[in-house]
Amino acid sequence: MTYRLGVDVGGTFTDILLVNEDSGDTFRAKTSSTPADQSIGVIRGMGQVCELAGIDLTQVGDVLHGTTVATNAILEGKGARVGLVTTDGFRQVLQIARSFVPGGLAGWIIWPKPETLADLQDTVEVRERMSSAGEVVTELDEDDVRRQLTKLRDNKIETLSVSLINSYANSDHERRIREIAAEELPGIQVSLSSEVLPELREYERAITTVANAYVQPQVTSYVDHLESQLEDSGIQGKLYILKSDGGLVSAKTAAVNPVSVMMSGPAGGVIGATWIAEQAGFPNFLTLDMGGTSTDVALVQDLVPRVGRETSVGDLTVRATSVDVRTVGAGGGSIAHVPPLTQALRVGPQSAGADPGPAAYAAGGTEPTVTDANVVLGYLPTQLAGGEITLDHEAARTAVQQIFDATELDSIEAAAAGIVDIVNENMFGALRLVSVQQGFDPRDFALVAFGGAGPLHANAIGRLMGSWPVIIPPSPGVLCAYGDATTSLRDEAVRTLVRSFADLTDDSLVEILKELATEARASLLDEGVDEANHHVAYTADLRYLGQGFEIPVTIDIDSFDGQGAGLDALRAVFDNEHERLFSFLLDGEHEVVTVRATVNGPRPEVTAQLLDEGGTDPADALRTTTEIWVEGAKTAANVYDRTKLKAGQIISGPAIITEMDSTTLVLPGHAATVHVSGSLLIRPETTQTEEV
Repeated sequence: MTYRLGVDVGGTFTDILLVNEDSGDTFRAKTSSTPADQSIGVIRGMGQVCELAGIDLTQVGDVLHGTTVATNAILEGKGARVGLVTTDGFRQVLQIARSFVPGGLAGWIIWPKPETLADLQDTVEVRERMSSAGEVVTELDEDDVRRQLTKLRDNKIETLSVSLINSYANSDHERRIREIAAEELPGIQVSLSSEVLPELREYERAITTVANAYVQPQVTSYVDHLESQLEDSGIQGKLYILKSDGGLVSAKTAAVNPVSVMMSGPAGGVIGATWIAEQAGFPNFLTLDMGGTSTDVALVQDLVPRVGRETSVGDLTVRATSVDVRTVGAGGGSIAHVPPLTQALRVGPQSAGADPGPAAYAAGGTEPTVTDANVVLGYLPTQLAGGEITLDHEAARTAVQQIFDATELDSIEAAAAGIVDIVNENMFGALRLVSVQQGFDPRDFALVAFGGAGPLHANAIGRLMGSWPVIIPPSPGVLCAYGDATTSLRDEAVRTLVRSFADLTDDSLVEILKELATEARASLLDEGVDEANHHVAYTADLRYLGQGFEIPVTIDIDSFDGQGAGLDALRAVFDNEHERLFSFLLDGEHEVVTVRATVNGPRPEVTAQLLDEGGTDPADALRTTTEIWVEGAKTAANVYDRTKLKAGQIISGPAIITEMDSTTLVLPGHAATVHVSGSLLIRPETTQTEEV
């Protein structure tokens, strides 16, 4: 038998999912994250899940890992000291940026501009120049390069980034600077913009390259350390890292291009949710991944996650392909507080994290969190994570008492309900960003809720959004790890063209696309994936001639039949998307800015498990009855054991459904139907007549 092991490291918990590829059986473990060294929690969780499955670590094949190492380095400001080499005259490219100031009118007065990842004192200019066509305007002055690198060496930089003007069109000068750096700065890792982001736009290319260099030492160290520990544990398979776009790359590739894994963790959740929604028969859905620190949301249409060309972490935005995920500081560990000035209850974005965690964890935390509020309301059982964490109800009430004392609410339960209502509204706002503000009606989408805390809040969020059914996957607390374990290898190649449609023909564009496909196939071939199993997709960034922004669209390669229909079809696709986004069209010429080819390997053959039929009565799964606070009053709620539920059974609210890694709350007036795939489908009782 062969096993795949998915690993997802979150701010509070590390999730492990072991999949038997032959039978489809899954085994899961959830252990506290170890922020000081994430690999400690990873190895510990691996041992736990293998013990649960009754196998030895040596029987594990490939390890597929979603990591937040790069993200944390950015958020915590703990990256490397980066040196930046630019073309003469472009030294302040990072400081000038896009001259954009967030906020309203006069926002520049109060906006604290973030520090750049490469200081101005660590930025040097070299004499050289390329044209936008890739022609040498000024030869590279190698003596000047050596002088400038000497300055950076004296500044004790730890990594080097090189971003020269128009290097996307010709990378010769950047590659020569790397050769010289190997002599002048031996042992220093070098990031070239022509390799990290060979695309138009100087600032975006520079900041992305600097960000790559900033996180590279931490990611390289972590990957090397984890690979060593896996080898020492006897694991024979390879380590793969999940990229921000939802595909896998080898650990070595991730270490060279770590900027591509900055949204690794959230991407795993979206991929896992896509797998689950496909089993349940809902191709269009929103995702709600609520963990201990934050909540990530995304939109999936026709089982294809929307992919963006930008990745944002904190104040940093880089140009890297990623699943279009929006993050809000709303998690189980989000801290509630009442500012003295406004006397208005607030929740987050500050979080108690994994250490010390919510007060209910009895690990030293004293501030009121969302988890503490859920404990006070009676929604959570006495233990979490399969018994690893025992909840202290009195500590939770003591923490929430602080909110009660600072407000004029009627009771501690009312204060706890206020905390939950506010965090729900915060998540509601994030979901509107990926739906309503992108031109989509959320009522046309289901809602897949997961993460350790997501199922507790899912029913209420579904009610706010009008998104039905609310789908609670099996093992929702480890769904990100499930996504890691069920995705495929992926790579892409990109080229900037900046050509009007009038300057292109179907044949010339197809020739470029085929060249990119060949380039993108290389890494998959190196990993032993047969070319016959490659799936190639093509996209382009298009705009009307003269516009300053582009819209990414999919290229239907089959429409390029040599008869001139391909460009016409591409023009129509762009017009439709432009009208959907902005409600108008222009009569001008169209322009291709960038084209890319993405190559995917085959999805792993993981057999989906199906539940036995059990009628509609869930009585066999009923564990007990408890008292909860809901809709302003105490009421009795049935508590069910999810592992004993069978297909077709209907749980009417108010009810609580418990399992090892999460807890689901079904509100009054709603009911959860058990789908044969194992998911819970929550709808208002008036619409619960749909076929399961």
